Amino acid sequence: MSSLPTPLRIVVVGGGIGGLAAALASARAGHHVTVIERSSRFGEIGAGLQLAPNASAALEQLGVLPAVQRNAVAPPRLVMMDALTGNEVTSLDLRSAAYTERFTHPYLVTHRTDLHTALLDACRDHPAITLRTGHTVTHAEQDGTGVHLHFADTSARLTADAVVAADGLHSRLRQTLVGDGEPVCSRYVAYRGALPVDSMTGRMSQYAASEAVMVWAGPRMHLVQYPVRRGELYNQVAVFQSDHYTPDSGAWGTEAELEERFAGACQAVRDALPLVARDRRWPLYDRLPIDNWVHGRIVLLGDAAHPMLQYLAQGACQALEDAVALGHALSRFTDPADAFAAYAGQRRQRAALIQRNARRFGEICHLEGMGATLRNALFSSRSSEEFDDMFWVWTPSAPAFVPIP
Repeated sequence: MSSLPTPLRIVVVGGGIGGLAAALASARAGHHVTVIERSSRFGEIGAGLQLAPNASAALEQLGVLPAVQRNAVAPPRLVMMDALTGNEVTSLDLRSAAYTERFTHPYLVTHRTDLHTALLDACRDHPAITLRTGHTVTHAEQDGTGVHLHFADTSARLTADAVVAADGLHSRLRQTLVGDGEPVCSRYVAYRGALPVDSMTGRMSQYAASEAVMVWAGPRMHLVQYPVRRGELYNQVAVFQSDHYTPDSGAWGTEAELEERFAGACQAVRDALPLVARDRRWPLYDRLPIDNWVHGRIVLLGDAAHPMLQYLAQGACQALEDAVALGHALSRFTDPADAFAAYAGQRRQRAALIQRNARRFGEICHLEGMGATLRNALFSSRSSEEFDDMFWVWTPSAPAFVPIP
């Protein structure tokens, strides 16, 4: 990314994975960047995440892939299991010649904290990036002199040439600019966490030793398992649809419902369930795609632009793609409004396709009865070296959209 003669003053609102990646890409494009984080310190909550080859490619362009790989695991396979019968349905071989011929970057799994730390360290090391914590942006105003950010905790304002809103699912800036209401609750909830591998025994220790990503698909529920942090921790995510969802209450998706929904699962899943962290429940939200990411000198990025359900494991991946595209645009245009328009034009359609298909894949994963039987029959007929259905997801430049069956 080449430097521009006149660096812009860019503020990134939000210090999560997308915000830090956007800051790094903007600074590498030659601009001065300030990151505003509302929490008192930078950090990530949650457990593991999957980084498909499109994310690895983005991390390489950002210059942090080696740092991420030091703590990540490169799983040999992605495996779908039937959560009721315990039978393998299908798998993808991530170390096959077919994979390396189609994808030039690795598939990785890592702890969210490890990815965030790698990005944060790179931002701290960059002389053009300033990091500020403990400030909540409430709204922004634009005029001929720039964008003026207002804060909840002070009467002071911060003026910038351009602003990147990377403030997440419940983005305040999105609400002031787009005003499209609250995110859409899927009525599914997740319990997630990572436990030390050396504390595991029996079948679970065997799965951990295999280093595969295991997806146990069942009726309105599923369990995901894979190792993180150099294989020292085992990440588990139990997801299910609640029968007691109420939009104005948090008294749904309880531990009792978790146990009830998974009661009919096979022994391997029931053995794993007591080891899934219960300290926090995570309701799952997304939104319908929108076209208006750009508002003058303010642009949306990551979950603020395109929050999606987790079923294609692309939330963080798409935020990283956003950051790289933004950096390239900011290296080509002197006017930030032009750069933002170019970035959004490159990213909107692809992000919208993945948003929609994440919903579809969730429906496929959670089929019941005959639907699940037909899914298993279709998927089991496929080779472990057949990547056509995922190629468009894992390859940002793929021109054709191949629908997931």
